[in-house]
Amino acid sequence: MNVAGLCTSAGINIALCTGLASLYSILRKQPSNVSVYFEQRISQVQVNEEDPITFDRYVPSPSWILRAWETTEEDLLAIGGLDAVVFFRIVLFCIKVFSVAAAICICIVLPLNYLGQPVHHKRIRTESLTAFTIINIKARSEWLWVHCAALYIITFCACVLLYIESKSIAKKRITYILGNPNKLSLFTVLVRAIPFSGESYSDSVTNFFTNYYPSSYLSHQMVYFPDTIRQLVKDAEMMLKMLKAPNPAPSGSNLGGCGLCGINKKPFKILSKNSTDSDDDRTEFVEDLREKECAAALVFFRTRYAALVAAATQQSPNPMLWVTDMAPEPPDVFWANLCVPYKLLWVRKLGVYLAASVLMVFFFVPVSFVQSLVYLDKLKENFLFVRKLSEKRNFIFDMITGYLPSVMLTVLLLTVPPLMSTLAAVEGPVARSGRKISACRKVMFFIVWNVFFSNILSGSVLERFDTLSSLWDIPLQLANGVPSLAVFFMTYILTSGWTGLASELMQPVVLLCHWLDIIFFKGKPVLGYGPMTFPYHTEIPRLLHFGLLGFTGSVTAPLLLPFLMVYFILAYLVYRNQFINVYITKYDTGGLYWPVAHNTIIFSLLLTQVIVLGVFTIKKAEVCSSCTIALIICTLLFHFFSRQRFFAVFHSTAAQVVMEMDRQDENSGRLKEIHDHLNSSYCQFQSSPCSTHDKQVKEFNEQMRSTFGSFKSTSRTTIPKALELGTNRADADDKNPGDSLVILFTYILYFVLKYPYFL
Repeated sequence: MNVAGLCTSAGINIALCTGLASLYSILRKQPSNVSVYFEQRISQVQVNEEDPITFDRYVPSPSWILRAWETTEEDLLAIGGLDAVVFFRIVLFCIKVFSVAAAICICIVLPLNYLGQPVHHKRIRTESLTAFTIINIKARSEWLWVHCAALYIITFCACVLLYIESKSIAKKRITYILGNPNKLSLFTVLVRAIPFSGESYSDSVTNFFTNYYPSSYLSHQMVYFPDTIRQLVKDAEMMLKMLKAPNPAPSGSNLGGCGLCGINKKPFKILSKNSTDSDDDRTEFVEDLREKECAAALVFFRTRYAALVAAATQQSPNPMLWVTDMAPEPPDVFWANLCVPYKLLWVRKLGVYLAASVLMVFFFVPVSFVQSLVYLDKLKENFLFVRKLSEKRNFIFDMITGYLPSVMLTVLLLTVPPLMSTLAAVEGPVARSGRKISACRKVMFFIVWNVFFSNILSGSVLERFDTLSSLWDIPLQLANGVPSLAVFFMTYILTSGWTGLASELMQPVVLLCHWLDIIFFKGKPVLGYGPMTFPYHTEIPRLLHFGLLGFTGSVTAPLLLPFLMVYFILAYLVYRNQFINVYITKYDTGGLYWPVAHNTIIFSLLLTQVIVLGVFTIKKAEVCSSCTIALIICTLLFHFFSRQRFFAVFHSTAAQVVMEMDRQDENSGRLKEIHDHLNSSYCQFQSSPCSTHDKQVKEFNEQMRSTFGSFKSTSRTTIPKALELGTNRADADDKNPGDSLVILFTYILYFVLKYPYFL
């Protein structure tokens, strides 16, 4: 690819970004779109659907940029929790590191690369972009010392900033725990693989913990199979409908039709306070619940320290029985996975790893096809039609080599996060945040392999049809492939980075579904799905992947850095705007995404050093190679030190912290209040949002909960048919715009199959 192809891609993406940002600044002012662009502040914003039409409503304005810039870290902490702070710390880290890298590499390394060979350069427009990479440096050149020094400076700055950020975020996590005394998860232990003894699993839990934790055990709550929950709620709502139905006059067989008396397959009996059968019916109901218990329970302790000790202790000589761990927060509990037998978790994990590996391998085929478009110049010697196309260089040829490959790869990658999120859910995490963290790691691995390594290896194959065996020499292939493939990564940053941020602003799928609801369903949320949580499992891998491209290209292909700097600055503004206005925070991991970011950044540094080592080996710079090996060792030592120093804070809570919190609550008398909220907060039962009698359902559930300690009303749910789909409110909050697109396609397919004559 030459400079003209890069300029073509840049021009198209800049035009798209400008157009989408301008359109967003207009659409956000329309009252009908408030539920799309202001979900975070919708409770505070009063919108009049009949606002007067003014000229200002249809003129683009940069007011959202100013608001995003003025938002402080304290505001983000209040809105999005510590996870939002960690996300923007990653963005700021990239801005700081690549500012230093750009200042050194653009001003010093880039001119040396361009003048590395004593050849006559072409015009800038037709100049090959490889002339700006380290490939253009001749062997045994003294200028390679400059590249080695630049690599040392970038690595040193990255390690210093990583240490500062890790120390700061670790302190913020401790402050976050101390500043949330109402965190009920610190009193709760999840117990799985409960052996059956006595009459039920509940009796086993009671006998075990009253025997071995008599002074600290408070109570427990069993976990039931999801089908049982849905059936119980369905029965409760059916009973309410029967109670609300008009009572016809008794006339023979019509008595059985109302369902309150006569013959019925599932009769309901109304119990009064004076009913003599009420105790027997309640006993029968409790026994029916006991039959639906699974071998898992939430055990509540009197103090945080007692729960921490119980969770970290092996309870039985058999490590596959009485498995304990700290429970997630109530909104974060993934109830469906609590019922998974503990002995089957390793089977699930193995199956998920195999499925993810197969997916990564099969994705290599479309990646190779995408790379064939980048290497049209290399393929013209083997294919006649490519030779004829390359003889007439025009806008179409530049667009095919400069813009189309990155667009195709970006579209293919849109399918990855939903697939990885599904695999992460099947893996068996007990927390929704744990599912997102697992999906984040899987998406990160997938992108690094299929966007970075697969592109480089497939590019090497396309360059050398007769030397496929050279793929076994991975370091040298990376050294040859990364600088030559940097031109593709530039266009990928433009397409997936710049245009992706503009699309994030616009929320096109959500906006389309919202308009279809207004047009076809009279404003009812059929295709839409209400508030969204921030897709950390999608955006953090994207940030870290661009950071990987920045590190690997800083010394070898410095022309990448200006495009990356623009991306990270835009990301800083766009994501702040989205946190302020769009995304709702339902649960917070307390900064557990930082270890993922730390490990990925260290991996990026090591990979960069290995690539530069391979370049020095090819260029026969032995002294520079030795210095690079020493730098690799120092980076590994820093990584081991950081893991030992900071990562323990993210893996567990310090006993000193929880003991201080227990003493403060005991002195203030707040422990009794927290104990009263434990049983009612962790609740597996929910009422269906489709019911038209939310108030009556709430009253009925409260009565059932007071009787059996099992029900809790959540009548605020707005997701249609959540119980029938086997989900609850938190499941729906985790949905992404891609899920709405799937729902939209499902409706279209249903319409086509039902009314084929319209075609």
